[in-house]
Amino acid sequence: MRRRLGGAVVLLVLVMLFFLPWWTLFASGVDWPFPAFLAGTVVFACWLVSFPFLMAAGHGHRRADRAARVADSTLGVIWVLFTWSALGGLVHLVLIGLDVGGADRARIIAVAVAVVSAGLLAWGHHEAMRVPGVKRLDVHVPRLGGGLDGTRVVVLADTHFGPIDRADWSARVTEAVNALDADIVIHAGDIADGTPAQRREQSAPLGTIRSRLAKVYVTGNHEYFGEAQGWLDRMAELGWEPLHNRNVVVERGGDLLVLAGVDDVTAESSGLAGHRANLLGALAGADPDRPVLLVAHQPKYVREAATAGIDLQVSGHTHGGQIWPFNFLVRLDQPVVHGLSRHGERTQLYTSRGAGFWGPPFRVFAPSEITLLTLRSGGGPSAADRSGDTTADGTDFTASTGDDDS
Repeated sequence: MRRRLGGAVVLLVLVMLFFLPWWTLFASGVDWPFPAFLAGTVVFACWLVSFPFLMAAGHGHRRADRAARVADSTLGVIWVLFTWSALGGLVHLVLIGLDVGGADRARIIAVAVAVVSAGLLAWGHHEAMRVPGVKRLDVHVPRLGGGLDGTRVVVLADTHFGPIDRADWSARVTEAVNALDADIVIHAGDIADGTPAQRREQSAPLGTIRSRLAKVYVTGNHEYFGEAQGWLDRMAELGWEPLHNRNVVVERGGDLLVLAGVDDVTAESSGLAGHRANLLGALAGADPDRPVLLVAHQPKYVREAATAGIDLQVSGHTHGGQIWPFNFLVRLDQPVVHGLSRHGERTQLYTSRGAGFWGPPFRVFAPSEITLLTLRSGGGPSAADRSGDTTADGTDFTASTGDDDS
């Protein structure tokens, strides 16, 4: 019964996603010639019927990349059309109330929805496929020793190597990371959609990333869709230190920093032996007087981090929403969508928008990023003094941020 109810809900949502754009573009009083109406209806009907089969072929056991590319692109296109059809419907109601537009009102709205959606999809695809800009941020860690002041931490998350071959993009991202001259490089999970064998060429450039002190990696939820242990082994092969519920200690200027990492919160439900988010295991043997930088894929793990008195957690997962207004839905599941936030008296959380994209090859009003965190010792500006600072809603600490899209 539960499975049938879930299937019915998914089907209802799917029908709504396709119905509203069809209605707005072809059936809401637009009065197109019958051949145009018929062609549009047939296209949307075929689109709707084929979509579940393409998703199953692309992301099921077969993992057919060609089907996945079509299904993922369809999902992005229909989401954008649905969003702007809904907004167009609201505008339509306002125009009716103001008695503006007359008989051409519905047609004007339909054309506007189509033009805006096409423009956003073209721009969003460019945003998804480009090398991410660099977001620079100073993070003040009160317990950080003076020798560690100025430590450069580069955060890479959510590369999502997948059905679209982005080996060249991966190489260019690697060059961008190396240009930042990092002391520590972090990959915060979701390397790929697929197995290490499938994405071997795309992941290979990660092996050329350089750092002075450490390169560390934790699993994301997508690793548990395709050989999580294989990805831990692959990253170790590429010269990264997998923080599989463990820690490493780095030293700079005579002071120590604990780099700890936990498996993704979905790991335990995967059934893989030894895979679960285990903060106690991650901190085992660490000196409690040393500052801790914790890597956890999902921002919501910050609840456990704050309880344990972690100094700084670094996460990804959200993609900043990826395609507006999905960020509002992400906020229902995660305490933060992007940026630096404070949780409790000690713990800070940085949530990256991520470098790549999941599924639909689009990013709309959610730019990708490579993040450069410069750690600063001492208290720094108080929370009350920082423009944009908040406790847990994901607002950037804007007084200390900067973006470089070069």
